Amino acid sequence: MTTCQKILVHHALGLEAPYVEPGTMIRLAPDWFLASEVAWFGMNKSYERMGRPGIRRKDRFWLAGDHVVDPRVNHRTYEKSLIEACDQIAKEMDLGDNYAGHNTTIMHTEYYRSRCQPGMLVIGADSHTSSAGALGSLAIGVGATDMILQLVTGETYLEVPEIVRINFINRPPLGVSGKDVILGVMRKLRRNTVAAGRLVEYTGEGLQYLSCDARFAIANMTTEFGGIGACIVPDGLTMQYIQRRRDLRHKSNSLYFRPDDDARYAESFDVNLAELEHFIALYPSPDNVFPVSEAKERLQNLQGVFIGACTTTEEELILAALVLKQAMSQGWKTVANGLRRVTPGSNSIIARLKELQLLEVYEQAGFKIGAPGCSYCVGMGVDKAGKGEVWLSSQNRNYRDRMGPGSIANITSAATVAASSFSMSLQSPMDILEKVDMVEFDAMRRYGPQEPRQLPEYIEPGLLAAVSTKSDTDSQSKDEKMPPSLPELIRGRVQRFGDNVDTDSIIPTDKCHPHLTREDVARGAFCYTRPEFYDRAQAGASIVVAEKSFGCGSSREQAPRALMWAGIQAVIAKSYAFIYQRNQVNNGLIGIKILDDEFYQLAKEGEEIVINVKKRQIWCQGRTWDFRLDRIQEQLLAEGGLINTYERYGPSLFSKLQSLDQKASKPSRDAVDVAFVEKSSKGTSLEW
Repeated sequence: MTTCQKILVHHALGLEAPYVEPGTMIRLAPDWFLASEVAWFGMNKSYERMGRPGIRRKDRFWLAGDHVVDPRVNHRTYEKSLIEACDQIAKEMDLGDNYAGHNTTIMHTEYYRSRCQPGMLVIGADSHTSSAGALGSLAIGVGATDMILQLVTGETYLEVPEIVRINFINRPPLGVSGKDVILGVMRKLRRNTVAAGRLVEYTGEGLQYLSCDARFAIANMTTEFGGIGACIVPDGLTMQYIQRRRDLRHKSNSLYFRPDDDARYAESFDVNLAELEHFIALYPSPDNVFPVSEAKERLQNLQGVFIGACTTTEEELILAALVLKQAMSQGWKTVANGLRRVTPGSNSIIARLKELQLLEVYEQAGFKIGAPGCSYCVGMGVDKAGKGEVWLSSQNRNYRDRMGPGSIANITSAATVAASSFSMSLQSPMDILEKVDMVEFDAMRRYGPQEPRQLPEYIEPGLLAAVSTKSDTDSQSKDEKMPPSLPELIRGRVQRFGDNVDTDSIIPTDKCHPHLTREDVARGAFCYTRPEFYDRAQAGASIVVAEKSFGCGSSREQAPRALMWAGIQAVIAKSYAFIYQRNQVNNGLIGIKILDDEFYQLAKEGEEIVINVKKRQIWCQGRTWDFRLDRIQEQLLAEGGLINTYERYGPSLFSKLQSLDQKASKPSRDAVDVAFVEKSSKGTSLEW
């Protein structure tokens, strides 16, 4: 097995043998559950509806305010309501120091630095939960409804995905960061291709030249790569990082897994670190990657530069400060125009920068220092780029409107942003980096590439017994009710989209605040990219037809809700992003997979489609395509979503759903999607 499979085996409930392979449906008991203040605010509504039943593992619930809260605006009504909701659950569940409070850390940053351990299964209500895979855990992001059910029940379900291996070889050039590495991976392999719908496992002798912070940046942007989750195979460097911690609780539960010599990967790719350089992803896609040296002429008039977001680690902040310091020592001067902002990921990083006298370097270079939070990266709070403004940022996403409506974001390493901040034009950091004392840098970041390190003791996974929930017997009477059924026919006209439709486009950040009304969210669907979308849906264009990787990007659950509330009855696509597809079914929106290119040639904008749900057929322009509904998702859709299913079965719902799947007449092929048949039946004449 691969490392990912071993971690899944170790957390699976009720396996008969310690082995899983892709396609196996399993129940899982995760180690940790993560949420931000925005995620919890939405989760809390479901929690109230469920009767506030308690959290099964309150000792493993990490909660941090980072997306919207900011000391400058925390007195306002909305921000106060977010803070109060978090304070309430922290007190109610006695979360202790697992409640980070607000603006003390980005949720991923301090969790990785102080709590995550190798071998753990980490689930978070945010797409960048994959960051924690840097330390040899398996880390997967989900949506808010998914997360609250997992918190309450302590478990979830998953069809074991395929695993793709990215194998690093050789040593990277001077100053090439983890951000440059993952941008290089996407330049070579592209996003939503080999990683789409798969777990990504990073291996290879080249890992010895990548610090844990560099690995964090790689794992963090695995979601931009298209992966479900990330795991970087742990080694002596990982063990050294963990053993530095003072708190025994957060270093004594480490389990070190590595892939077997004959592990089977869906695909495997070598990435030669020696061939990488300083990269930039130009607007509007994180895989629109070029060497900085080739893109300089394209960004000569920046309105803002930003160093921050979860992907920008302590290591990168140190190196960027050293670039600024060296440049100023050579007489570089900052131009007057433009905004410069640095937002370290946590208070502990700020303390380290102060200790190293580097925070003052940022100030001398004209940067304003923000309190820890997502800041410009998410564009939900007080920090937003203006319409038409061109920014250079060390964040992880540069989708349209990501930093604010109409903004234009370009992403790169913190060192490149630092070098570019003086002239407010794209500049390579290479000349400056050659003059930086790298021995001093290694001491500051507490990492030596050539240090001898002891390898950890690798183990094989064990088996967990299935644990019955308190209300298993109580829920039996609920089972006796006839379950609701799906509609027999869905008829509507097409609204047509292509590949890689991201959730920032489906529902922009400023339209998905949890305090907005249903109509506000509905009218926000595609409001900047297709303003007529809502009115057309209301007028009967109620079927979305897209192609590959629909719903990629952020974990925001408002994406399928916005579609439903706008009047969309079904979505048809070649493939879906993992979190979106779970959010879609968890909220009761039918999603169907069809692969046949002929369907997409015929299903044009405005074309009428009939979905015969009962017969599992789609009709369009006199042709018929068969599809399948996975048994678990059929149940969730029939119930109207995950919360309704909980109300029927109680905390035992995942056990019940698994048993329903096992009793199905045909084995499940796609339990995380609404599934499909790969060969369509063509040419069938129809009587309408």
